[in-house]
Amino acid sequence: FMQTASSAIKGAIQLGIGYTVGKLTSKPDRDVLMQDFYVVESVFLPSEGSNLTPAHHYPDFRFKTYAPLAFRYFRELFGIKPDDYLYSICSEPLIELSNPGASGSLFFVTSDDEFIIKTVQHKEAEFLQKLLPGYYMNLNQNPRTLLPKFYGLYCVQSGGINIRIVVMNNVLPRALRMHFTYDLKGSTYKRRASRKEREKSNPTFKDLDFLQDMHEALYFDSETHSALMKTLQRDCRVLESFKIMDYSLLLGIHILDSNMKEKDGECSQSTSDAKRPGGQKVLYSTAMESIQGPGKAGDSVITEATNTMGGIPAKSHKGEKLLLFMGIIDILQSYRLMKKLEHSWKALVYDGDSVSVHRPSFYADRFLKFMSTRVFKKVQALRTSPSKKRCNSIAALKAASQEIVSTASQEWKDESHGILAEGQSYSSLDEEVLSSRHRPDLVPSTPSLFEAASLATTISASSLNVDQPCQRDESVPFSSSKGLPSSSTFTLEDSAIYLTSEQSTLEMENDNASVLDVYL
Repeated sequence: FMQTASSAIKGAIQLGIGYTVGKLTSKPDRDVLMQDFYVVESVFLPSEGSNLTPAHHYPDFRFKTYAPLAFRYFRELFGIKPDDYLYSICSEPLIELSNPGASGSLFFVTSDDEFIIKTVQHKEAEFLQKLLPGYYMNLNQNPRTLLPKFYGLYCVQSGGINIRIVVMNNVLPRALRMHFTYDLKGSTYKRRASRKEREKSNPTFKDLDFLQDMHEALYFDSETHSALMKTLQRDCRVLESFKIMDYSLLLGIHILDSNMKEKDGECSQSTSDAKRPGGQKVLYSTAMESIQGPGKAGDSVITEATNTMGGIPAKSHKGEKLLLFMGIIDILQSYRLMKKLEHSWKALVYDGDSVSVHRPSFYADRFLKFMSTRVFKKVQALRTSPSKKRCNSIAALKAASQEIVSTASQEWKDESHGILAEGQSYSSLDEEVLSSRHRPDLVPSTPSLFEAASLATTISASSLNVDQPCQRDESVPFSSSKGLPSSSTFTLEDSAIYLTSEQSTLEMENDNASVLDVYL
């Protein structure tokens, strides 16, 4: 079909879809049955026209529609009305896109930027038809998915040539400029854009290019990152169950830079207004809707005035504000005999685990690992010490020490001064604290913060340094009023927080707060 004129292909596609969808409206709605997935309808459209078909100036052709009732259900599931579907595809000429892949497929996009029409091989079309029952089940369970959304499968027969096409959702909107586009598989074997591809105005780069350009990955807030990774995991398991491999994540990156926005603003706005009819909106079609639905795109990364067009907000390692558009593509590759032979041959000449063709389970695990460790990362709000427990304990110790020092009173000091005798040890102090919980009137005076901290628990020598000349014996004699330093300073190695008590004897305002425990 590469020898067939592009204008003839686009015209035949529009005529055939217009006729079949219009005819389908006369059929009543009903539940999808198993046999509906394997129905093929055919109609002949001569150039001079007939009683049922219009005349046209293209060569005679036959138009086949696969599983028309099943695909009608899929379109209704995504909120696509028949009139809107026909308007998008048939109202204006289709726009041909360049193809960076090795498949040689032709790509067309509708004038309103909603749908992509791709030519597929005979085996791919056959595999999609066999996949439809499982695809139907998956969409019913979860319509929010990054998997391709198929809206129709057709075939144009003309001059002994079969041109099979599939209608899908458009992942990358043309109304918004993509500063970087990547096709990611999680593989490293020959995964670099060719010199010819790099010379294009909008090249599509690959895995090794991404690692070189975005070596520190892309960062999301916690909620968005969690929703994105859950969606990817669920989709990969679905593909694995269908024994599908060699799929890719198509990733478009738009940089929200003030200079670029000024250059692209007028063009993007006029293109968006002109090419997107206000009445049509395909459900679950944007990247943000595919992972978590509308209304949850809120994040401080993007301001309310910015038209995100359904992009996912993110930041680069340089701190640049980004909008990401993504979707899983090329899922019509099953692990058949030819793919097994291809993997075996490539494994002989290169590392078998790094080639793109691999068994579905390994491919899914490698794909997810690459996305979670090298492509998408979660923003860390605060970089504190490695141990979360230690962080919480430090905060508790600081709060407790401030409360103890600030609420001291001379009355509490006078009343409890005679309880502890001189020469009392740390171990005996612990026993008296425990017994004082039953008698609120007996509260041991705590001369310093160091002594207060030692009441509750043993302090680890690896995380706490005491800047005072004090032996580490279990029982160290001290006086409640004499022989003590007036200040005790703690240095916490990881977070470098200094806690200081300025007086040797602590005081409290009232007698009700009896027991003071400081935990580290």
